[in-house]
Amino acid sequence: MAIKAVVFDFGGVLIDWKREYVYSRLIPDETERRWFLDNVCKMEWVVQQDGGQTIADGTTELIATFPEHEALIRAFYERWHEMLGGVLADGLALVDALDGVHMPLFGLTNWSAETFPYAWERYPVLQRFREVIVSGRVGVVKPDPAIFALMRAEIERHLPGIQPHELVFIDDNLHNAEAATALGWHGVHHTDAAHTEAQLRALGVPI
Repeated sequence: MAIKAVVFDFGGVLIDWKREYVYSRLIPDETERRWFLDNVCKMEWVVQQDGGQTIADGTTELIATFPEHEALIRAFYERWHEMLGGVLADGLALVDALDGVHMPLFGLTNWSAETFPYAWERYPVLQRFREVIVSGRVGVVKPDPAIFALMRAEIERHLPGIQPHELVFIDDNLHNAEAATALGWHGVHHTDAAHTEAQLRALGVPI
């Protein structure tokens, strides 16, 4: 069974993004910082904006719940660009290798529609994909099967008749990789480029 397309997640695979890049400066104490990121500006809240809620609404709602942390909450999206550490070299090397064997590449990312343009304009690697689905634009986030259906529909426009077992999906979030596998794709949990490359080769991708 030949692999006919590879789908990349972006954050943690191609783009270095960490909340700590900002909050390590704002909350020097590690225990306090971890509490704040686990309980206030937690990932579940970030995913709401990734799913289409506006930054303004998300910020207002969180401040209403934690008014004592208003300044720290506002800093999240005011300084969001500082959470970007740039392109991950090993992820870029994977894209280069797959490009080198003419593998069709697609992008599927949980990302706010309001912040994604900043990265799109600054990191050319994101523009190397045939189609990119941004969760904040379509109003659904991974691991919801609906967003994978949207991705597959976009892929089929380029590769008519493609089947799930002919697709690889690479994501640093295990739950998202497992969701792809449950749909018949080959979900690859990206922990490092060497491991991902080995899994691609095991699937017959000649890189």
